[in-house]
Amino acid sequence: MRSDVLLVARPGRGTHIECTGGITARRTGAETVHLLSAAATPLGGDVITVRIIVEPGARLAVRSVAASVVLPGAATCESHSTWDAEVHGELDFDPEPTVIAGKSRHSAATRVRVAADARIRVRERIQIGRHGERDGYWTGSMRADVDGAPLLRHRVELGTASVNDDQIAAPRACVSELRYPEASFAGAGTVLSLAGGGALSTWQGLRLDETPA
Repeated sequence: MRSDVLLVARPGRGTHIECTGGITARRTGAETVHLLSAAATPLGGDVITVRIIVEPGARLAVRSVAASVVLPGAATCESHSTWDAEVHGELDFDPEPTVIAGKSRHSAATRVRVAADARIRVRERIQIGRHGERDGYWTGSMRADVDGAPLLRHRVELGTASVNDDQIAAPRACVSELRYPEASFAGAGTVLSLAGGGALSTWQGLRLDETPA
C-alpha cells in the first residue's frame, strides 16, 4: 500500500490536509494535527510519504494518536517511509514511537529544509521488538538544511544485523531530537551543538521506557 499525506500550515487559517492510502490526519487544535491509521500500515511492501509545509508566520504541531507498529507483509518484510518538511514558520514534530515487530525491516528518511528565521523541533523514537521480541531492523536518516546550507547529516541503524548488533548486549531503542535555532536543550542522552546553529540529542538503550526524563 502507498500512503501519502500533505500538511500545509498557513497563518490565520486551518491547516490544509490531503491524505490517500492507510494514513489520515485530523485537525485537533488551532495549530495541531494528529496522524492516525485508517488501515494496518506500515506492513512489508508499504511506502509512506508525509510532506509538511509551514508558511511564514504559521505554527504547526504534528502528533500521532498511537504508536506505529511495523509488521512484515506476506511477500516482503521491508517497508519504507519518507518525511519531508519545508519550514518558514515554526514546526514541532513529535509523533508516538515506532515499534519494529519481529522479522520486520523498515527504513525511514527525514528531510528538513528550514529558513534561517524559522524554528523546528523534530523528535523520533524507535523500539525494536514488541514485548519479548528482539528481532527486527530499522535504519533512519535525517538531512537538514538552513537556507540551503547543510545543517545536519545523521544516520542510525538499530536491531538485527545492524552495525552495532551484538549477541551479548546491543541497543534496541533510540531517541533522536533536532532543534533549531536552540544551541542546547535538556534532551535525552547526549546533546551536541551544531556548527550551523541548533542542536541534536541522541540516546540509545534497550527499552524506550528507560529513556532519561
